[in-house]
Amino acid sequence: MKRIAPLLLASLALLAAGCGSSNDTNTTPSAPASGNGPKVDMKNIAFDPKTTTVKVGQTVTWTNRDDIPHTVVCAGKFRSKTMDTDGTFSFTFAAPGEYKYFCSLHPHMTGMVKVE
Repeated sequence: MKRIAPLLLASLALLAAGCGSSNDTNTTPSAPASGNGPKVDMKNIAFDPKTTTVKVGQTVTWTNRDDIPHTVVCAGKFRSKTMDTDGTFSFTFAAPGEYKYFCSLHPHMTGMVKVE
């Protein structure tokens, strides 16, 4: 029982953090930036461009150009780690739709990816 408790606690912590959520079936996190898809900069505490249009299967890469940390969060779909200056996050969109996202550290920072 003593060995099982730490494993159970670790598993519960991962579930609480949203790992393995069954709601993430429309999109797939990607590997590090490939350089082939559209790019969004985080600068002056804003996403630039604010709206990006892509085709199904394309990868968008966000890069932090500010000297303060940022994140990229689309509720129930994807969430980056906190990125320092020049940090990047990439995500491949597998289904059409409009994906609204924001920075969890600066909630007024919003953007959208339109997938056709």
